[in-house]
Amino acid sequence: MAKGFGRILYGGDYNPNQWPKEIWEQDMVYFKDARINSATINVFSWAKIQPAEDTYYFDELDEIVEMLSKENYDIVLATSTGAMPAWLYKKYPEVARTDYFGRHHKFGQRHNHCPNSLVFQKYAKALVEKLAERYAHNPHVTCWHISNEYGGECYCENCEKAFRVWLKNKYGTIEAVNKAWNMEFWGHTVYDWDEIVLPNALGDGMENGTDTAFAGLSVDYRRFMSDSMLENYKMERDVVRRYNPDTIITTNLMGTYKFLDYFKWAKEMDIVSWDNYPSYNTPWSFTAMSHDLMRGLKDAPFMLLEQTPSQQNWQPYNSLKKPGQMRAQSIQTMAHGADTVQFFQLRRSVGGCEKFHGAVIGHVGHNNTRVFREVKQLGEELERLGTSTLGSVNQADVGIIFDWDNYWALDYTSGPTEDLKYVDQIHHYYKFFYDNNIGVNMIPVDADFSKYKIVVAPVLYMVKQGMKEALTKFVENGGILITTFMSGLVNESDNVHLGGYPGPLRELAGVWVEEIDALAPEQTNTITFTDGTRMTCNLLCDLMHLEGAQLLASYDENFYAGMPAITKNTFGKGCTYYIGTNMGQEGIDKVLKMATQQAGVHPVVKEPTALEVVCRKTANSTHYYIFNFKETEIVIPDQFVGYTDLLTGKKVESGMRMKHYDALILNIPDTGV
Repeated sequence: MAKGFGRILYGGDYNPNQWPKEIWEQDMVYFKDARINSATINVFSWAKIQPAEDTYYFDELDEIVEMLSKENYDIVLATSTGAMPAWLYKKYPEVARTDYFGRHHKFGQRHNHCPNSLVFQKYAKALVEKLAERYAHNPHVTCWHISNEYGGECYCENCEKAFRVWLKNKYGTIEAVNKAWNMEFWGHTVYDWDEIVLPNALGDGMENGTDTAFAGLSVDYRRFMSDSMLENYKMERDVVRRYNPDTIITTNLMGTYKFLDYFKWAKEMDIVSWDNYPSYNTPWSFTAMSHDLMRGLKDAPFMLLEQTPSQQNWQPYNSLKKPGQMRAQSIQTMAHGADTVQFFQLRRSVGGCEKFHGAVIGHVGHNNTRVFREVKQLGEELERLGTSTLGSVNQADVGIIFDWDNYWALDYTSGPTEDLKYVDQIHHYYKFFYDNNIGVNMIPVDADFSKYKIVVAPVLYMVKQGMKEALTKFVENGGILITTFMSGLVNESDNVHLGGYPGPLRELAGVWVEEIDALAPEQTNTITFTDGTRMTCNLLCDLMHLEGAQLLASYDENFYAGMPAITKNTFGKGCTYYIGTNMGQEGIDKVLKMATQQAGVHPVVKEPTALEVVCRKTANSTHYYIFNFKETEIVIPDQFVGYTDLLTGKKVESGMRMKHYDALILNIPDTGV
């Protein structure tokens, strides 16, 4: 079970070491006024703490910890290993990464260490040992933040050697490796472990890193790299744990970030934390999906460890958050499972590439700013909210499968189209449930499917061992499975399931896909449903034959006009919907509406509304989080009339309208709505 905090942590990254002492004192006054109660410190201080190989300096960090403890802060103490000191590169250049193109890096950037460098591991472990020994027993250190935003890849000789060891443990024999990767292709058979070469641009990696001659090899390398960095995390975590068995330990994840298998990582974390940085044009549904994914990693409340109070600096277009937007974004995060609201950062940096990244205190240096007033308002509201929402859970009858192996495999697939994007496809299907206020859990491929009425598996390209049996049992027992084109094609080694597409899902779907047509960006087709409704489709079209399934829609054009495009197959007590082409949102919505009606899955709000409504449940009541992300005013549904907003203390009245970026939290006893 995931651990939690005794209050809503409200604060964020704080770097007083970048400022003179008189600024520290003033910050404490400002932050208290804003109701800030937590600070993440020491994220990038390795060079400061350890200026030389045999020298440690803790005086300044001692002062910071003492100051925050005196002010009764919850301290999120980072281990500083996300950026190495210059002396470490200088003396031990092998600690640096080698990139995909074979270039060995020098000192600079942030994450730039080889995860398989024994030298890096030695000095990182020693640093964490010093920190844990010194601070682990401080009761104000309520969370340890290991490293920072793990990611990237390394292709050095250390990694190549470690990869061979990883492969020995996974496959046992060189013959098994050859079979898994189909190395007969292009005459690539290897006869010794030291003949295995990592898949960079100098080997079997191709072009810009998204193409490969052997997808099995490249997917395995992604798995290996994710595992390598996870071992780094576990090494630091275990050091801290020796000094304190109870304090929460985490590291900040990054939503749908491609390169790490977060479901595997979450098993090693006390609580999931993540950094939420949507772009100016990111759909609110995508942000909600990302939150649901982070919650789904442990099926438990999570930490929002970073967001900006206003402006980012590293995106192509870094728009200001409009008045009320930050508040709405923060409450949305809580609605989808967060028990903390934290910012990067509390005071804006004077230099470096993030100097224009927003902060609670801007470059003007005082609190008379719009951003500060909004931060203060939210702080006061969260203080009013107290602990009433902590530990509450999100429940759902719908599970959407998200799988990093599929993410990677589709990324490396050579054909049929370069425009197929795994995360985008997941979002297309998620959006229906978001728009209709139907709760969703994002789930792994090995989830307990029996908890759900509907399981949605878009582009389930890789069907691994055991998945056929699990999905079959789910459908046989009355569940509804929804899957799509590019599903059931390969096994865990990216070798094709022979016998006809969609491979292991063929019997469940009741169709045989004979061919897959790729449509260029300027090309479309149309489909017609059996009720006469016509929809445009594009990207990919499965040419399929019915094998027991019921026809729901067929193609109108091209040589495969009249062939099935969308089907439904009864199997046991349940059924499988198979969507054989890429439709617009209207088409997806039509099919998913059929499925939800059949399954008896209902929105969390009784009447249709354009407001976003999300539920989190406690033992005795339900918290309804309600938002207006539309630019027009929207009337609050009648079922909420008479209940009091926990944020403002105002009661909902009949006909009350919510303006753009308005947000409410209502607590309704289970005997109520």
